[in-house]
Amino acid sequence: MSVTPKDLLNKNKNLKKRVDVSKISLDNVTIDDLKYNGKNYDEYINLMSLLENVSACQVSDAYNEISKRSGAIQNIKPINNQKVFGSIFTAETAADDWGTSALAIDSAGEGDILFFKVDSEDKAIWGELASTCAKNNGIKATVIYGSARDLDALLYMDYPVFASNFCPNAGSALGLGTLNESIEVEGITINPGDFFIGDESGIVVIPKLLFSKTMIATLGVKMKESKIIEDIGDGKTLAEIVGFK
Repeated sequence: MSVTPKDLLNKNKNLKKRVDVSKISLDNVTIDDLKYNGKNYDEYINLMSLLENVSACQVSDAYNEISKRSGAIQNIKPINNQKVFGSIFTAETAADDWGTSALAIDSAGEGDILFFKVDSEDKAIWGELASTCAKNNGIKATVIYGSARDLDALLYMDYPVFASNFCPNAGSALGLGTLNESIEVEGITINPGDFFIGDESGIVVIPKLLFSKTMIATLGVKMKESKIIEDIGDGKTLAEIVGFK
């Protein structure tokens, strides 16, 4: 297989380059631009420049402007207080079946975020070994509507985990769950490929069909809040800024 000059150019692209928030352009950005494919350099860099500088709160505010929905799933909380964003790979299983977690790790793509719906919190379907394997496979994070365990390790791992509960006990390697199908959690339908962002405040899920609009709105929220912070620095009170005085 021959290597073209274009291949070399793409290989040498600086994927760590970031632009100032005030100069971000989201023209033609789609959810596919969460991953660099060799042809979407500008879109990828601008999208990373935005998402690395906004919070789950700001994305939720932006999504609410568009849909009158928050996108937040209230009962899922950060286990180790790390921020992450990406596209979702779904799984659904029973609490006594951690084997489905092993199958999901092997089935998800690099850069995906695993999102599990579990039927109860009685047993943990995720822990240190699963996190280690998932990270080695290039998976970005794991989200569980159910229980995790091994917090003594997870709290110090460079791998984000979010869950609705934790406990010390686990089930068996049954592998009877489903992978990459639509799930429903707290009244929110989550489809494979939907967008996820989570941080210390919690998690937000955005339908992939509304991703582009939400990102544009998120940039607006970020710019507006930056201006408010500047005004506060100039001596204005929040009451004055919002028009109460």
